[in-house]
Amino acid sequence: MITVLRLGHRPARDKRVTTHVALTARVFGADAVLVSTRDPGLERTVRGVVRRFGGSFRIETGVPWRGLLRDWKGPRVHLTMYGLPIDDVLPRIPRDDLLIVVGAEKVPRDVYDLVDFNVAVGNQPHSEVAALAVFLDRLLGGRSLQAEPTARIRIRPNPHGKSVENVSH
Repeated sequence: MITVLRLGHRPARDKRVTTHVALTARVFGADAVLVSTRDPGLERTVRGVVRRFGGSFRIETGVPWRGLLRDWKGPRVHLTMYGLPIDDVLPRIPRDDLLIVVGAEKVPRDVYDLVDFNVAVGNQPHSEVAALAVFLDRLLGGRSLQAEPTARIRIRPNPHGKSVENVSH
């Protein structure tokens, strides 16, 4: 089980980026995304994608993050450009019941102490969406991109356009 915790979501400002965090988490193999700020619109958007494109991915917003981080039983990873290089840390990260933390605005200092691993995909400013994609792809060896969940809509590879297949169940 892999869960992504999004900290500091500001609905008016971060709607698209947090949606991209959730969709990236889903397609790259996470099982759920938890968001620290309540946002019913974000929940509807992500659940709609899951309904149309399949899978069992779940979203919950308004999650009290400090208690979650403190009480999480599995390994906790914070993706931050200030952490240790991904290639050095990845082999030591257990895969069972993993919590991955990504920030929106400035991440509170205590997050760095509440996690087991502070991991840097790079030590230059970059997108949390990109960091999450790289981390999950490296962690899971790209396997999630090959999976095709049961869905109402399937995208078929096409070298010159769009091929969308509606699947009836």
